[in-house]
Amino acid sequence: MDRPVATKERPTLKTIAFMTGLGITTVSRALKDAPDIGAETKERVRMVARQLGYQPNRAGVRLRTGKTNVIALVLGIDEEILGFSNQMVVGISEVLSGTPYHIVVTPHAHTKDPMLPVRYILETGSADGVIISRTEPDDARVRLLTEQNMPFATHGRTAMGIEHPYHDFDNETFAYEAVERLVKRGRKRIALLPPPSKLTYYQHTFDGFMRGLKAFGAEEVPLHINIDASLGQIRAAVEDLMRGPDAPDGLISSSGSAAIAANAGIEAAGKRVGVEIDLVAKQGTPILNWIRPDIIAVYEDVRQSGRELAKAVIARIDGVDPGLLQSITEPRWEQS
Repeated sequence: MDRPVATKERPTLKTIAFMTGLGITTVSRALKDAPDIGAETKERVRMVARQLGYQPNRAGVRLRTGKTNVIALVLGIDEEILGFSNQMVVGISEVLSGTPYHIVVTPHAHTKDPMLPVRYILETGSADGVIISRTEPDDARVRLLTEQNMPFATHGRTAMGIEHPYHDFDNETFAYEAVERLVKRGRKRIALLPPPSKLTYYQHTFDGFMRGLKAFGAEEVPLHINIDASLGQIRAAVEDLMRGPDAPDGLISSSGSAAIAANAGIEAAGKRVGVEIDLVAKQGTPILNWIRPDIIAVYEDVRQSGRELAKAVIARIDGVDPGLLQSITEPRWEQS
């Protein structure tokens, strides 16, 4: 005779109510952090919910409230070897873990139409809020999200007259201080490996670079490539520059991955960082000095950026004024 197969039923509010001796309505309100429920009761309900592995039925929540409890992160899937994307996701997840929200990553290649993932989210109603990066001065995604009243936050600023939540790194100060550090080491001919010119932080970086050249009496050596090129292309371009008659004695890189490729190009040309040339680089993972101790590194805490963006988009969902949800991180130098 066949024996029935035991099945583990998914825990519900009724299960938690039975285990705690509370009513279902009280349990529900405790999980929603209702102000009229005591802190001790909330903690007891949450502890039992964690022990049971309780997860709200999201389909039911959406039917009742119209909410998805989803924050969509539109994230680039292009080559990236130093964990930038991973750190961003971890930071966002750390904030969301204490809320009803969870993160859904919407992958996107920067070579494709940047509007596609945003339109998809809006058309399907698949998220309550959106986080986007690689912002442009006049960003069509920001305009559309604003017009559609979709709460969002951007990693990076815009220059289009729309006030919106953002978190950014002070790339202008980074580039300015990078020039200053190079000049203090006796470097006078400096090349910049910048972001793509279409992005807002290119202008910030370039402005800081040019301001630094003027302030500290250095000159630019043109490098006709940006950090969106493949690592092989960056290596080859830097090698060609270092072999030529106009080789710089200083180089500033806007990304850690690009700096690794640039270092390879310098060495392929028979030169060495810290001897014929100094290299300054921004990094999202503190690893460059393991590869080449002479690299002058500045740290951008991408995990913290993720935390700030998550807090901003949740606050925007709750109706907080966007002007109160804007923050900028200053550079943190790893060595002088």
